Formats: sequence, structure tokens, C-alpha cells
Amino acid sequence: MRVLLAGGGSGGSAAPVLAVAEAMLRMRPHAECMYVGTGAGPEAALVRAAGLPFTPVHAGRLRRFATWRNLTDPGLALLGVAQAVGVVRRFHPDVAFGAGGFATVPPLLAARLLKVPISIHQQDLLPGLANRILAPFATHLTVAFPETRRSFRARAARVVGNPVRASVLRGDRDRARQRFNLLAGVPTVLVTGGGTGALRLNELAVEAARDLVERCQIIHLTGVGKGSGDLSHPCYHQYEFLVEEMADALAIADVVLTRAGMSALSEISALAKPAIVVPMPDSHQEANAAVFARHGAGVVLEERELTASLLAEHVRRLLDDPARRASLAEAAARLLPADAAEAIAAGLGEIGLRPQG
Repeated sequence: MRVLLAGGGSGGSAAPVLAVAEAMLRMRPHAECMYVGTGAGPEAALVRAAGLPFTPVHAGRLRRFATWRNLTDPGLALLGVAQAVGVVRRFHPDVAFGAGGFATVPPLLAARLLKVPISIHQQDLLPGLANRILAPFATHLTVAFPETRRSFRARAARVVGNPVRASVLRGDRDRARQRFNLLAGVPTVLVTGGGTGALRLNELAVEAARDLVERCQIIHLTGVGKGSGDLSHPCYHQYEFLVEEMADALAIADVVLTRAGMSALSEISALAKPAIVVPMPDSHQEANAAVFARHGAGVVLEERELTASLLAEHVRRLLDDPARRASLAEAAARLLPADAAEAIAAGLGEIGLRPQG
């Protein structure tokens, strides 16, 4: 069986697709996968690290706000569809899969144009424009949260949680200490704004770190080209992007400070990590964060009201309160099913082996 995988532009849209691919290959070792994404996003590095073939195509970003790029990006999207048609014709997939994001649209539309059944997964609580476009054409539709089914009234949607890569679960604290030059016996805070970074969160984190380095050690992932501040301290470690090292960074983290992208939140749930969540203002991330807040699965802070000193205070409170950290971790672990990747992969197998026509 051959599976076309699609998505990118950010690590958040690529991670669940890779998780499903890995589950598919565990279940069907002779399956063949081809990943189609953008040439500029972080997905290329992630896909190649996973050992999968990768083909880049153009993908115009789908925006709901006014910008001059709305004049050029539809042309890029159409070019991407044309390029993806060529990929589909050469690869001959039995099924195509994506998990949202603007880079998903050209490959999955191309697959559908060539009568390949497509499956989509909705990570976020609120569906994005890409999945709204693709849903009417999908043979199989899955969602992370029960509440999301209302947004796809025309199609039956199965609630499965959100896929997490198996490698994320295999992090090692001792290996992390060596990799990141960390001290034993000192609490560790992991700061991540996602694969493309979060400039304002980076700025707040660096300023907060000036105070926090006397209390803990910090691994700070800024995103490529979004390094921030000039803090130099043995307990502060700044990196632009991690691939295979990310599992170890998560394993050793006593507290995770993160945006509210679903890939990050799903990893926090899978690993039962206490988290401080700062969603991107005026975005779908606010709805994701609200779900975690309602279930007591994270400390949610609004960026507009956040200062570096307030952020440092919240981190210190969690570090000083083991019972609170345990409560957050347990609630996060309960929130999302743990077998989403396997459930979606099984569905892809059923579709891919089903006689078409």
C-alpha cells in the first residue's frame, strides 16, 4: 500500500502526520510513504530525520486578513496543485493524508483530482481554513476533541485525540543532561514557541530567565531566525530548533512553557508534563488553551497581560509546588487518548485497501 502524506509550513502540522506514518509502518512494514510539503518550512528536516522521502511543492498561505500577498498566493497554491498532480501520478498512492495547515491543500486536492481517497485530521478545537476546504472531499475525517464534530456537520467525524510520535515518548533524562550540559538536581524549564518560533514569547522568556536562572536551568527553543536577547549564563541554553533531541528536552523538563499549538499540547498530554500555556493572541490557539484550562491541564496566561516578571513568578510558583505540578500533569494525561496515531493509521489502511470506483 502507498500513502501520500501532506502538510507543513510549521512543525506543528508536520508532527502528527509523521506520527501517523510511523504507526502505519509499524502496522504495515511493507507500506510505502511519500511526504509532500513546502521547501521553506521546518517539515523537510523533520521528514528527512524520520527517514521518509520528501518532495517540496509550492503552497500559497491561506489568510483571512487583508494583505498584498493575498494577490499572489492563490497563484502559488495553483502552481502547488499542478506540481502535486505530477507527484501523485508518479507515486500512485492508494490513500492521501494530512492534518491541516496551508501546505496540506495542494497535495490533497491533487490526490482527489486523480481519484485518490483522502483522509484529514483536525488537530485544533476550531477547524482551520485548509481543513474546511478539504472536508467535503474527504473519505475519512478524524478530530482531536469531541466539540469539534459540530464544525463538520456534513461529514461523520471520529474522535481519536491527536497523534504523537513514538520517538517523543522515548526521551531520556540522563541523555538530556549530557546533550544540553545540564546540572543534576536543578529543576529544568523547557520554553518552546513551536517549530517556527514565537518572537514575543521569546522576548518575555529571555527577560524572565534573567531572574529564573538563580532558581532553575532553562532550555529555550526560539525557532529558526528568532533568537532573542543576549543572556549568557551556565543555566540558560538557547537553541533555534531541535529534531531528535526534542524528546530528551521534554523528558527532563519539570515545567514546559509553550504556545498552544496542538502538537505541543499533545506531547505535554502524552508525557504528563505540567505546563504554562501562552496562546497566540487572536488565533485558534486560544480555543485550544481554553480546553486545557477547563480541564485543569495547564496554567493558561494571556500574552497581552503578561510581563517578564509575572511570567517568572508563575514559573517559580510551579517549581515550588510539587502537588500543583502533579495535578496539572495528571489532568493533561487524561485529556487526550493515547492511541490516536494507531487509530488513524488503521483507518488509512482500510481506505487504502478498499476497492475504489
